[in-house]
Amino acid sequence: MREDWKTYKLPELGTIARGKSKHRPRDASHLYGGEYPFIQTGDVKVSNHRLNQHTQTYSEDGLAQSKLWPKNTMCITIAANIAETAILDYPACFPDSIIGFIADETLCDIDFAEYLMQYFKKQIQSHSIGSVQENINLGTFQRVEFKVPPLTEQKQIASILSALDDKIELNLQMNKTLEEMAMALYKHWFVDFGPFQEGEFVDSELGLIPEGWEVKRLDSLVNFSNGYAFKSKQLLKNTEDDCFHVFKMGHIQKGGGLKANGTKSWVRKNDCTGLDKYILKVGDILMSMTDMKDNMTILGHTALMNENQKYIVNQRVGLLRINNKVNVGYPFIFMLTNSFDYIERLRSQANSGVQVNLSTDAIKSSKVVTPTESINEKFHQITLPLFEQINKNAIENQTLTQLRDTLLPKLISGEVRVKEVQEMVSEALVG
Repeated sequence: MREDWKTYKLPELGTIARGKSKHRPRDASHLYGGEYPFIQTGDVKVSNHRLNQHTQTYSEDGLAQSKLWPKNTMCITIAANIAETAILDYPACFPDSIIGFIADETLCDIDFAEYLMQYFKKQIQSHSIGSVQENINLGTFQRVEFKVPPLTEQKQIASILSALDDKIELNLQMNKTLEEMAMALYKHWFVDFGPFQEGEFVDSELGLIPEGWEVKRLDSLVNFSNGYAFKSKQLLKNTEDDCFHVFKMGHIQKGGGLKANGTKSWVRKNDCTGLDKYILKVGDILMSMTDMKDNMTILGHTALMNENQKYIVNQRVGLLRINNKVNVGYPFIFMLTNSFDYIERLRSQANSGVQVNLSTDAIKSSKVVTPTESINEKFHQITLPLFEQINKNAIENQTLTQLRDTLLPKLISGEVRVKEVQEMVSEALVG
């Protein structure tokens, strides 16, 4: 640490105050549905440095009992998801479960401040109080001290880390667009039957379908198997050399998709002798077979594997592999298994309790409207390049995220200087 780095508490670097939401009850409908973004702790948690998406808005009545914070305010969660941070990309309101920090621009760069909070997150969380739900408060930031470089160096550090985050965000947005394009095409062809309206239609157990198409069981298009039931003593809480990531339901996003940072367990490859069929490869489709009855978000939904030999699938996750019949490819099956109609039909076959479970037979026997081989082949030719680009972007993001997470503590602590890592970061951004 150099001599020109000084010790500060966060309130000494800008203005800090709690969010505002006076009205009780807070769920009063007249407060919501207007034009003013209303940020909640979950929105902050899922953001990547910059907060540019929200799930709720305030009306004029909502704004009147709250406060509109300016763009570039840093949000810090102090309840539920403790010490999560993100910077507003637009003016927004937030409740008193979030603290707002506005940097004094003569002392502090707001992007640097957010990375600083990421670095000190665990230390801040250690100040939490409470029994059922832990939380922190404004007083926490009167107690925690930080070493901070001069403003010029703050900006240099933030520029390096922001460049990586910006590239990650660009890839995420590109993938979102590509996925929406692919799903729109799937819906147009196989739900609305748009290109086939001029032809003849016939009755089927799933309604009218184009002549020549069939209703088949899912297991006529894929090979299905349950994940492997590892013993708890085999599972590691931290990774070691020569380990597989254990693919569990936590890797499947709400509504479908792969959560690459979902790994909570690892298993040594030496403990996986004879389990080759459970080792995942590109194009494998993983389905959640269990969910909570009162909060059903992933049951039946699937994730698409984008790496070879990294994961091994655990129990209560179904493994779907294309069997190369009737020219159906993995893009079709992935979009099918995340489509509204299919999910509704499949969930109607689930066994209900506190947990909701899908049986192997229910999944294998689920019905699928299956086009002709020539249509399947044409659809695959159009959509496969989209998913290959999605996979490429996702793998690049993993590399960029690993680099950012490695550099962040080294730069924020002063262990390395910006000039020492600029070339490395430039090469990573070029790809």
